[in-house]
Amino acid sequence: MIAEYLGAALKLAHYELEDNTFFAEIPGFAGIVAYGDTLEDCRQQLIDVLEGWLLLGIRHGHSLPVLDGINLNAVLETA
Repeated sequence: MIAEYLGAALKLAHYELEDNTFFAEIPGFAGIVAYGDTLEDCRQQLIDVLEGWLLLGIRHGHSLPVLDGINLNAVLETA
């Protein structure tokens, strides 16, 4: 379920090229940004940041966005 959630979040990612550096963010996910010299480097950093953000949110019981019908909040409440 978490892999599907990560995939759904990455589908929302927005990438830009600014001054020969790639920038990425995921709208609706505060603080999720990444930079890289190549698009692939940027994407990998975005994945790493997103995974850390998600694990921290789960650990601290933060409300997580519902994506493509995947509600991790409901799963966490029953655990």
